[in-house]
Amino acid sequence: MVELREVTKENLEEILNLNVLEHQKAFVSSTATSLAQAYVYRKTAFPFAIYVDNTIVGFIMLGYYEDRKQYTLWKLLIDKNHQNKGYGKEALRQGIKYLKDNFEVNEIYTGVALGNEKAKHLYSSVGFEETGLVENNMEEMKCVL
Repeated sequence: MVELREVTKENLEEILNLNVLEHQKAFVSSTATSLAQAYVYRKTAFPFAIYVDNTIVGFIMLGYYEDRKQYTLWKLLIDKNHQNKGYGKEALRQGIKYLKDNFEVNEIYTGVALGNEKAKHLYSSVGFEETGLVENNMEEMKCVL
């Protein structure tokens, strides 16, 4: 069973040791970078470890983008040893539920690096659609709830 859990001193090292496949590194920040961003934006960033049973399999960070007044899927990565098992899709569903339950959001945005068709397909599978906006080599997608 996939579960989102808070980042703690007990699971920090495991989160920092998560890695994606070599060709995916251009598409997603390291967990260290993501956690640094979460610290700086701690009032509007919501980072979680993704667990299956008691094993960390990934990391997701949601947030609120104040400049655009948008809730976002900011980061998602599933460790290279746990990909293609449905964990990312379930983590996305739970992340969306977290935002709905805690902030009563109506829509969530994300950006997908150009060329990252696998992520675009994954996000589409839970309801994200392309908006047509492309900025900084990122394609915007929106999920209307």
